[in-house]
Amino acid sequence: MNLLVQTSTDDGTFHGPSIMEFFPDIILFEGTGFDINRIMLIRFLAVLALLVVFWLGTRNMKIVPSKFQSLIEMALDFVRVNIAEDLLGKVDGKRFLPILTTMFFMVFTMNITGIIPFLNIAGTSVIGVPLVLALISYVTFIYAGMKKSPGKFWKNSLFPTGVPWPVYIIVTPIEFISTFVIRPVTLTLRLLMNMVVGHLLLVLFFAATQFFVVTLGGWFIPLGGVTLAFGFAFTLFEILVALLQAYVFTLLTAVYIQLAVAEEH
Repeated sequence: MNLLVQTSTDDGTFHGPSIMEFFPDIILFEGTGFDINRIMLIRFLAVLALLVVFWLGTRNMKIVPSKFQSLIEMALDFVRVNIAEDLLGKVDGKRFLPILTTMFFMVFTMNITGIIPFLNIAGTSVIGVPLVLALISYVTFIYAGMKKSPGKFWKNSLFPTGVPWPVYIIVTPIEFISTFVIRPVTLTLRLLMNMVVGHLLLVLFFAATQFFVVTLGGWFIPLGGVTLAFGFAFTLFEILVALLQAYVFTLLTAVYIQLAVAEEH
């Protein structure tokens, strides 16, 4: 694994991962206004890989699909059936399927770069991508509600039924903050922090392995084997986290759309 931290110095002390890893040096077009650092390059590569995979999987569709086409269809059906149609129904599910599908695969692809050798950091581990996706989710559910019925959308969002009128003085500000402030913030932070913590833990395990085996050696080598085993186990766990975070982000977006178009909630 390509470590991004200096594990030891001349005095033999261990140095763990730093938050500065998420602010790498510019590697392309420095000073041009289009500066590209390592994380930006990883994002471009992730998007390119995603486009290539879906182009290869859908360019020559057959009635009897190949294994690769079947895999692509299964992935697309997962979002269509288990997220879009389950929560929004056939009609609204079809309307919002493109944006939900794009969100799911974009988040997953950028998450999974955190465990790919020579990349080793998620494209979603810096706030830009999570924030943009959260804002798209935010705009989408507001658009859905306004398109369906502007009056009912604002009434349902800010004035829930069954509440005595005087209590709205307290309830309405809480509903406003919950719906229009906390939603995009939690979407952004949930995705961002999971990827940040995952990267730091992976680097810590593998950096510790290098420190125990290479720097200290001797009796510390078995301890390096332990940290190496934890590193590989956590790598497998990060694959699950990458998939789960993509699912949760897309699912919550669909839930927010469903609440926005509901007659009452």
